Amino acid sequence: MSEIRKDYITDTWVVISEERARRPKDFIRTHLKLQNSTCAFCGGNERQTPPEIFAYRSPGTVRDSPGWWVRTVPNKFPALRIEGSVEKHSTSIYSSMSGVGCHEVIIQSPAHDRPIALLPVDQVKEVLEMYRYRYEDLSRDRRFKYIIAFENHGAEAGASLEHPHSQLIATPMIPVHVASELRGADNYFTDMGGECIFDSILSEELKDGRRVVFQNESFVCIAPYASKYPYEMMILPRRHMSRFTDLTVVETSDLAAILKRSLYALYALLDDPPYNFYIHTAPINGRDYSFYHWHLEITPRVSKVAGFEGGTGFYINTLSPESAALQLAGEPARHAQSTMEGQVATAGTNLRLPEET
Repeated sequence: MSEIRKDYITDTWVVISEERARRPKDFIRTHLKLQNSTCAFCGGNERQTPPEIFAYRSPGTVRDSPGWWVRTVPNKFPALRIEGSVEKHSTSIYSSMSGVGCHEVIIQSPAHDRPIALLPVDQVKEVLEMYRYRYEDLSRDRRFKYIIAFENHGAEAGASLEHPHSQLIATPMIPVHVASELRGADNYFTDMGGECIFDSILSEELKDGRRVVFQNESFVCIAPYASKYPYEMMILPRRHMSRFTDLTVVETSDLAAILKRSLYALYALLDDPPYNFYIHTAPINGRDYSFYHWHLEITPRVSKVAGFEGGTGFYINTLSPESAALQLAGEPARHAQSTMEGQVATAGTNLRLPEET
């Protein structure tokens, strides 16, 4: 029988309609091929991108040349531009703001066929360290109120290039989804006398156990109770912290390990499906967000959003999060992961200490 579940944090509802057991193959979709005759993100094509902002590269190599293993460049076609001041306009019922912001691309490997699921853990860690470096740098710009890092993997998830990469956008306002989470977390904090809703989620989910996918010393990956999408996952730090940039070195290593493991579970189970992941962290507007708890969300794009969702804001998920967690954490995925890790352990670059170029 169908069940309607309320999201832990926001005032939204999800219909869990698992009328029959759904198998992984039911969600495997034909891959849409992206047309890229010459890939600007591949090693050796560095001059085809805008000038490099920062890169982890071998000593002795120079900016905009081979020798890197993680590289950040400005987006060639930015959604928001770094130049200019934030100017607001209002007339009658209409409000607008100048399109000021920052849009960067993080190229996760010089290899064309190495998504995060197949990278060595040390290189995934450096991708995360790149995010943190760019967060810290851009947070000094007083024009910006929020920074989000995200990945679009596959055409159906919005990627325009096949080469694995993620993006970082700084905006002059707080995005609506994040604002909704902040309101929910603040309300819970006030109502419960200073208790964090995300800490409560961790406690309850670990106690229940049915939706826990993976865990390590610093992080827990769960299939959220009111998942909007089949195989949706959320990675939560065990330690309470409102900002992604508060991670320690050890926690960054643990995040790299659980992120790779989670994405590889999708890769093995669903034949490299399209997905988005994004980091929700506290805004950078100088206010106190100690009631908030940063986290990383993974949303596979293996089902269609249709008229009911668009017209009501309700989502219909045809796979329960309990079934998703069981499949993702199952022995077949673990066996496939151990096999694949053996194949790709030596595929990455021998990493050295990063140098700013």
